Amino acid sequence: MSTELKIDFVSDIACPWCAVGLNTLEAALARLPEGVTAKLHFQPFELNPHMPDAGQDTAEHLTQKYGSTPAQQAQIREVIRQRGAEVGFVFRAQGRDRIYNTFDAHRLLHWAALEGAGYQQQLKKALLRAYFTDGENPASHEVLLRLAREVGLDDGRAAAILASDEFAAEVREVEARYQNAGIHSVPAIIINDRHLISGAQPLSVFVQTLGQIAGSVNPA
Repeated sequence: MSTELKIDFVSDIACPWCAVGLNTLEAALARLPEGVTAKLHFQPFELNPHMPDAGQDTAEHLTQKYGSTPAQQAQIREVIRQRGAEVGFVFRAQGRDRIYNTFDAHRLLHWAALEGAGYQQQLKKALLRAYFTDGENPASHEVLLRLAREVGLDDGRAAAILASDEFAAEVREVEARYQNAGIHSVPAIIINDRHLISGAQPLSVFVQTLGQIAGSVNPA
């Protein structure tokens, strides 16, 4: 007897809370009873869809977008760093230098899902580490190709995708679908197309919610 949960993880590479949320979700899934499994699907969401490839200074961007001061930004950054540490995700102490466009990363993630064998999840985690832990540029094709290769994807195929507009329409269609469904902030974790966990909730919330949903699912 087994139960599989379908989980759509709607998120952006540029979202630090999405990194926290993903690690928290993975920790919660590891605590579920034996026989309960999950299939993750990473869905695209762009926090800054009009951001140029060159990006924007992070402090400048956050001030313009949210009206926050450098002191407030430092305080929030420390809260995020501590929450990440609790679930095993390492954020650079100095934070991100720049905010970047993430559309090409989402196109590669879309392709990775089609390749199977967990490639999409591996690439998603590699992208988050590259940006938030290592301070790399997730809009850089060089970075994207290296990460694709590191997780076992064909970098020649990845290069062809990045040199074209392949999967652009598909990514935009999925983004519009979730926005039309009322998703306007991330992470948004949707279980079995019905239940929503909004934001990077504490581990206890993930464990309790997933456990309750798994208990209400008819075993296979």
